[in-house]
Amino acid sequence: MNIEKNFRPKTLTLITATIIVVVLTIIYILVSFILYKEINLLPLLISDICVFLVSYFVYNYIIEKFIYAKIKPIYKTIHTFKTPKGAKNKDLDLNKDIITNVNQDVLNWAQDRKDEIEELKKLETYRREFLGNVSHELKTPLFNIQGYILTLLDGGMDDTTINKDYLLKTEKNIDRMVAIVEDLEAISRFESGELQLELTRFDMVSLAKEVLDFLEIKAKKKNIRVYFRQDYEKPIYVKADKEKIRQVLINLIDNSIKYNNDNGKTKVSFFDMDENVLIEITDNGIGIEAKDIPRLFERFFRIDKSRSRGQGGSGLGLAIVKHIIEAHNQTINVRSTIGVGTTFAFTLKKKDNC
Repeated sequence: MNIEKNFRPKTLTLITATIIVVVLTIIYILVSFILYKEINLLPLLISDICVFLVSYFVYNYIIEKFIYAKIKPIYKTIHTFKTPKGAKNKDLDLNKDIITNVNQDVLNWAQDRKDEIEELKKLETYRREFLGNVSHELKTPLFNIQGYILTLLDGGMDDTTINKDYLLKTEKNIDRMVAIVEDLEAISRFESGELQLELTRFDMVSLAKEVLDFLEIKAKKKNIRVYFRQDYEKPIYVKADKEKIRQVLINLIDNSIKYNNDNGKTKVSFFDMDENVLIEITDNGIGIEAKDIPRLFERFFRIDKSRSRGQGGSGLGLAIVKHIIEAHNQTINVRSTIGVGTTFAFTLKKKDNC
């Protein structure tokens, strides 16, 4: 039972003093009746008043002296921790009746600490995973480069059948490391707010066509058909950072081609959403399991690590995509069904014809 929700300290003091008076009155009546066979009401009334007053003030003094004295430092400490650093604790009033509030404050404070500890545990797990992933992503090309260079130094430079090939492979691994570092820097700039968007009005259909033309050769190698859902004869204007959105489209369509089945399809669609335009990139690949979807936009997260690393890339593409879309105050989401395919959908602010 939560006492402070039912009795305030002053009320509890009154009740305690009343109980004492009632008990002593009953004793007085019993003793008077047994010994004297009569009850004198005036002495009884005077004694009741005196006992009530003495009991009330003594009990109140005990609460103030011993209970409040212990609770006030706890109450003050809790409010000190709750107050932001450098700010004055204007809400703290040690003269008010704190017994009715301290229990809830303690519970709230304990819950806040529990939530904070859980969040720190999650961040620590994320930090370990992140460092492990960075280490792994950089270690692979570093070891490859080391192997190629040691082979060349060990006489491979004089062997015309391997020297150029090994130098080209070394260059490829260096490019992969550079891509990882640049992508990490881009994410860091987005998170710190240093990377500013250059918002302009442009035709989304035209931009998407440029990206499809850019990735056409890659799609043909896997015999994947990349196409628009329909003929978009009229321009669809949006207000966004054109180059950043180009990067988003390249990442999403490239992923769709990379992880699609041979002879598959990748479809680009646009939908009018009143103030926004919805852009969807849909494939008919193997799909993504529901348990993996919430983690798709995490840095270095890969559903099939061995297959994904064999495909190349930094493992940061979708993380960058999410940062770019959120920097535009828009959203991106994923729908996927195993054996059916996957759809990435994001919105952009529509900009009507001027």
